[in-house]
Amino acid sequence: MQLALRRNIAARAFTLVELVAVIVVLAILAGVAIPKYIDYSANAKSSATKGILGGVRSAIANFYANSAVSGTPAYPTLVQLQTSGTVLTEVVPANPYNASAVILAVTWTSTNPTSGSSGWNYDATTGRFWANSSTVGENAY
Repeated sequence: MQLALRRNIAARAFTLVELVAVIVVLAILAGVAIPKYIDYSANAKSSATKGILGGVRSAIANFYANSAVSGTPAYPTLVQLQTSGTVLTEVVPANPYNASAVILAVTWTSTNPTSGSSGWNYDATTGRFWANSSTVGENAY
């Protein structure tokens, strides 16, 4: 009777080969899934940044057009850009790359300057607005 009981217990257990096979399959799945997750995260940050840039740049262009119609074309000042209801209906969201919503007044050069810890950069003389990020393609104007 004890022999039969031992056989039932042994028959229900997994062998070492079966356990190793399961671990190998899980490792392969993780090797495929983790890079995909990283790609999705990077794409989400890129899309969010482009969406914010598009909205803010559109609001700046609209402000300029409205001021041109009234006779004195001008881009909004940094204070006007940061004041809710003047240029934008809400405050500018944080930059997805560095989590900062600070807008820094800078001067546009031949390339977009990125430095410091601000989330966004704005040149009030040219109306250019860009993300403070060195990620390629995020700051095309």
